[in-house]
Amino acid sequence: MKTYLYFLFFLTLFFSCEEKAKTITNSENYDGYLIAENKKLENATEEYKFWSAKQEKTPHPVSYFSQLANAQNQLFDATGNIENLKKSEDYLLELNTKNNFEKCGELRALARNYISQHRFKESLELLKKAETIGDDLESTQKMMFDVHMELGNFDTAKSYLEKLVDLNSFDYLIRTAKWNDHIGNLDAAIKYMEMAMIKAESSNLKNLKIWSYTNIADFYGHDGQLDKSYQYFLKALELDPNNSYAKKGIAWIIYSYERNPEEALRILNSITQTYSAPDYLLLKAEISEYLKDENSKNNYIASYKKAVQNSKYGEMYNAYNAKLFAEDKTLIDSAITISKKEIENRATPQSYDLLAWAYYNKGEYKKALEIVDKHIINKTFEPEVLYHIAEIYKANNMNDELQPLKKELLGATYELGPVTEIKINQL
Repeated sequence: MKTYLYFLFFLTLFFSCEEKAKTITNSENYDGYLIAENKKLENATEEYKFWSAKQEKTPHPVSYFSQLANAQNQLFDATGNIENLKKSEDYLLELNTKNNFEKCGELRALARNYISQHRFKESLELLKKAETIGDDLESTQKMMFDVHMELGNFDTAKSYLEKLVDLNSFDYLIRTAKWNDHIGNLDAAIKYMEMAMIKAESSNLKNLKIWSYTNIADFYGHDGQLDKSYQYFLKALELDPNNSYAKKGIAWIIYSYERNPEEALRILNSITQTYSAPDYLLLKAEISEYLKDENSKNNYIASYKKAVQNSKYGEMYNAYNAKLFAEDKTLIDSAITISKKEIENRATPQSYDLLAWAYYNKGEYKKALEIVDKHIINKTFEPEVLYHIAEIYKANNMNDELQPLKKELLGATYELGPVTEIKINQL
């Protein structure tokens, strides 16, 4: 009897330790940030008012358009409101028109705005103009790398990266990290991002540090170093208590790793009180699905669909829409149309995955497989894409190809989330 009691004691202790091991967050670390006064919004609003007042007093209407555009960008960063991004575009267009699209700094500023709007081809045309003019050529080349990566022109992107080699440059290091992540070398990506973070910290530039912390947190999450990921999201919040991306990162850890969906929703609800990007609604819908709360899930999806009807979003939510519509039998043809449009905009493996996934959900398994073989396989290592490939393999009775992929996906369940993990186990 005594032996049995000892066994129960150690069994209880074991599972208790296991439970503790699965909890790496502590609400005491971040609760204050969930109710923090939105200083970012206040500062951006004051910045816009200041430059508006200056602009009204000058006889030259475009004198302060650059500053006004920057203030609108800050407002967009603080609120996620597409109106601010479009107002920034308006200022930059007028500024470039006034100067005949001949000033490289202004061309790059408008190109950055178009990148934020996923208007990558238009961004590329502006950068080509800046490259021809040649002022501050290196800054243009950095953005050329960024845009060609977004467009799926990977060889061209690599050629621009090779023009920029400088291990003492923050801008080079973050792009090298991005390149290594693209080719599936996560260890190298982390190494270069850590080097970039050291540069950011030594520069003591707040925005660079925040950007470094949130990006290294993402990489650590991909690598399963979730405690580090959590700590760096917290470090970002120390510098910017209203950083929605860092809060979302913590919410994902709590939902996907700790399996505490209610707490994750509490964090997300605090974000969306002041930040209105539609994709947060889809994350809430996924968590509601995990909670088997179909009513809330459907309400979030309906709210998302209503939000993205705003024409000012343009192409920004094509990928989200294609994936959402692909799993709705009444919208499957819309998913195919959107996927083809996204391929036209940016012919990346991820864009082709949208089309393959839509055809799979329509029951056209052979067509989906043809797209996988021609445009996707071995060209991206994103877990969501690999999951789609696995489902397409299963539908085509390709068990030999499916099994190693399933094994790999079981190691990526944190990134994919609990809902997809259930589906992976059913492969």
